[in-house]
Amino acid sequence: MFAKTLRNPLFWLCLIGLALASVLPLWVSGYILGLLTVAYYFGVFSMAWDLLFGFAGEVNFGPTFLIGLGAYTAGILNGHGVGIPLCLLAGTVAAVIGGLVLALPALRVRGPYFGLTTVVAVLILQNLIVVFADTTGGEIGLTVPDVISIDAATNYWIALGFMGVSGLVLYAIAISPVGLILQASGQDPVEAGALGFNVAKHKLAAFCVSAVFSGLAGALFVFYMGTASVGTLVDVSVGVQVIIGAVLGGRRTIVGGVLGAVFLIAAGELLRPLGSLSTFVVSAAALAVILFVPSGLLGILTRQGRHA
Repeated sequence: MFAKTLRNPLFWLCLIGLALASVLPLWVSGYILGLLTVAYYFGVFSMAWDLLFGFAGEVNFGPTFLIGLGAYTAGILNGHGVGIPLCLLAGTVAAVIGGLVLALPALRVRGPYFGLTTVVAVLILQNLIVVFADTTGGEIGLTVPDVISIDAATNYWIALGFMGVSGLVLYAIAISPVGLILQASGQDPVEAGALGFNVAKHKLAAFCVSAVFSGLAGALFVFYMGTASVGTLVDVSVGVQVIIGAVLGGRRTIVGGVLGAVFLIAAGELLRPLGSLSTFVVSAAALAVILFVPSGLLGILTRQGRHA
């Protein structure tokens, strides 16, 4: 497996990309580092989503449910004097528990009903945040007392390192026997079950793994931003951005989610002078790639690498 990985152009593209990204703080401004830091966290969100949809075949329309649980749990505890490390752990655990509560009944349904269940979970979380505004900050938002660092380079390297480790772990799971079973379960759950695989168990495990990285990334993101709000973390539109990032980068590639997230953040910022029209332009470009290049941006790069 290791030898096969070394022959994979994707491995070398990722290695070169991480090497180049690691030296960016030496010659780019703090403003650009801030944009990339946000993009890296969204890249983790997209990679975690891709494991569940790209491999397990479950359409999760509510990735922000897990992200929001991790973020708000960490932020609320920090507001009560709990240190950042314990808040990160608690946020991750909360996302996993919430994921289990959601997945156990949701995985019993088939077709689009699983996706609808995840959307409803996001709406419920939004309402809970508003109802318990004294604790969560409600629609105004929750401000956390502590941040990881005020230095742009430090925040950037933390986000880059976390993204790299997350991508490595998620990709290792994807190419492992577990990943192959998830693919088989996603393509034909009846046949996979007939072969003796416990489809529900493997999909539940995929959901838990996705919850770990989504919750931890959400908690880290809160301590980078210094605040949490429905509009930035829990809203359905944020989940749509996460999904588009994963599909745009390349479904069933895991690491493609990072490329898609960076593209969306960078394109949105470059086109900001266009005002509301920028959203249309970015969306149209993303739609064109998704429709005409099913393998996504990462597929374009690897194809060019093979022809080089």
